[in-house]
Formats: sequence, structure tokens, C-alpha cells
Amino acid sequence: MSRTVYVNGEYLPETEAKVSIFDRGFLFADGVYEVTSVLGGKLIDFAGHAKRLQRSLDELEMANPTTEDELLEIHRELVRLNGIDEGLIYLQITRGAADRDFAYPKDPVPTIVLFTQAKPELAAAPMAKTGLKVISIEDQRWGRRDIKTVQLLYPSMGKMMAKAAGADDAWMVEDGQVTEGTSNNAYIVKGNTIITRNLGTEILHGITRVAVLRMAREAQMSVEERPFTIDEAQGADEAFITSASSFVMPVVEIDGQAVGTGTPGRVTARLREIYLDEMRKAAV
Repeated sequence: MSRTVYVNGEYLPETEAKVSIFDRGFLFADGVYEVTSVLGGKLIDFAGHAKRLQRSLDELEMANPTTEDELLEIHRELVRLNGIDEGLIYLQITRGAADRDFAYPKDPVPTIVLFTQAKPELAAAPMAKTGLKVISIEDQRWGRRDIKTVQLLYPSMGKMMAKAAGADDAWMVEDGQVTEGTSNNAYIVKGNTIITRNLGTEILHGITRVAVLRMAREAQMSVEERPFTIDEAQGADEAFITSASSFVMPVVEIDGQAVGTGTPGRVTARLREIYLDEMRKAAV
């Protein structure tokens, strides 16, 4: 059965959804996006995603075609129409359609698109039991990674580099320091201390990152927000990633070398458990 999607104020069968070939998202990657998880038919950390969406729009001087309340209702309606129990909702806003010109058009009408993806094993992902293998690659993205834009070609290339190497993902490295994964924030654990890159324009300000670090501190874990190297990561007790679609996911191997025991660690497992429990309770 065809999904119902949302395009510019209308709920449509996915086969009938259309966007102009002149849309600047298509021509210039002039757009931003968010991905919100759904567990038990409810939205995980929706307010955080809505806040980051507005920040990304503001950074690009782009208009928001909806209010947060309207956006929440659209998300809920898509969950209902598509019968999503566990899965994802993808949201994209572009500057809109205009004749091709590098300069921003005057008074454009933004394009807004949302669609769902059913993921029946989102919370019970098998990889949470076995862990991810990652490789390191040079970070060749543009400098404003804190803006969640749709220009994702290099992260896609990074995913393919990882697959070609028999790994699951890649951690990007700049000036000898890990920035983040291709679609996630990166962490290592030493003893009872969690180490992750500090916020800046070099990394995405992850919504799951905010929640996980708060929960870690509440659980009396130490948190250091600073850069780390691949060598330091390989010598850590544990490593993991966070994202809206993977929550907290262990990393057990980096560039062919086992991290810790080469199996998911207790800190990572505990953080995933705490995160899923608290997010389910707070879901809307």
C-alpha cells in the first residue's frame, strides 16, 4: 500500500507527490531537514527537533512555513494515516522554487515535505547487541556542519567507503581529531568518563546527544566535551554513537582494531536503556 505523504499543505499518496524541478533544494541543496523517531506511535524528542529546525532555518535566512504546533499536528497525522508504531518521520524545508540563480530569490515560497518510514525493529535493533564496526576517513565536508542541510553527498560517500571496507560506518577526522560519524555523533568511554567532541561549527548539534549527555550526568557519569583522536578511541574502554534513528549504538571496532573487549560495553548499554526508557515516557 502506498504511503501518505505531506507536500505543501496537502496529504497525498506518495505516487502523486510532486515538487518543482526549479526547487532550490534540488538545484542548490538549499534546504534543511530533521528526522524524528516514532516509538509506540508517539514522537521522540519532537520539541528538540523543532527547535533545531528553526535554528537551521534562521542560519540560512529561510522562512518557516509552519508553526511548531502545526508541525506537531502534521507529524501526528502522518503517524496515524500510515499506521506507524515504530519508525521515522523525515521533514524537509527548502527555500522554494525560483529561476536558477546563486543569489537568494526575493520573497520565495518555501517548500515543505514530510514522509514516514516504518522501522519495526527500531528500538530492538540487532546491532545494539553486536555493535558497529567503523573506519576513519578524512572530513571533507563544508565548514557549517552545525546547520542540518540536505547537502549530504560526502556523508553518503563515507557510508559507501565503510561498506567497501566491510564496516558499518565511518568516523570523520579533521586536523587529527574525530569530528563525528557520517550521520551521528561519536563518543568514547574511559572508565566512568564519556568523551565527545565539544559543540561548534565542526559538528551537528545532535538532539539525541543533548539528551544522552544530560542523562549520563544525572546517572553520575563524568562527561568531557573535547576532541579525541582515532588512536585514543582505539585505546578506549568503549565507544558508541548517537542519533535520532539509532539512539545509542555501540562501536566495537575502529579501523580493524577492537575497542575494549570488542563487544558492547556496560556504559553504552546502560545509556541506551536509560535513553529509551525516558524518551518513551516523554514521547508525544
